[in-house]
Amino acid sequence: MEQEKTLSEQESLRLITIMINKAKESYHDTGIGAIMWGAVIAVCSLVRLSEVQFDYRLPFDIYLLTLVAIIPQIFISIKEKRERKVKSYDDAYLDYIWLGFGITIFLLIHISNNIFGEWGSWSNEYRSITGKEAPMRFSEFVSPLFLMLYGLPTFITGAACKFKPMLWGGIFCWVCCVVTVYTTIKIDLLLTALSAITAWFIPGILMEVEYRKYKKEQALLNV
Repeated sequence: MEQEKTLSEQESLRLITIMINKAKESYHDTGIGAIMWGAVIAVCSLVRLSEVQFDYRLPFDIYLLTLVAIIPQIFISIKEKRERKVKSYDDAYLDYIWLGFGITIFLLIHISNNIFGEWGSWSNEYRSITGKEAPMRFSEFVSPLFLMLYGLPTFITGAACKFKPMLWGGIFCWVCCVVTVYTTIKIDLLLTALSAITAWFIPGILMEVEYRKYKKEQALLNV
């Protein structure tokens, strides 16, 4: 039986370099998903702020846009996974973290809507008895809960990928979470929009710029 050939030091280094380059190529993702979600959350918050400020209501809940945005997100995820040649060790964990984040947000919306319905009945009864508005509104306590959740997967992703814009974006969400406990609904919505831009929209743009730069470099190397 022929003895297997032993790799020389140069060949071993070359093999390691090839594997590292493949891993690097798989690591680069586009920032389209982050840009989209940052824009959607920011727009929803600002439109809701406009409704509160100018006392009008759209014929539909503006936050339904977040459900509509799931459709293009699915296509974006499928496209990125097809282009990703190697799946890194951390990718699976990050995928599950963001999946859990989405499920948690859906449950929080469901719980909030049900509580808000009960709170609304109590508020109307209070107004009919006292002739005054209720001393507090449930909607003013929802924003901190969402901002708390926004910060968690963003911070973890930024830390795991060593991507400081997203890391600081997650921290910014938590800072706004604390602030919104003591502010009115208008400030809450404004800070939510700002958090979405800081945590997702801007990091997404930076990711997209790096991704395009990386693809251009790869194209030049393959010429």
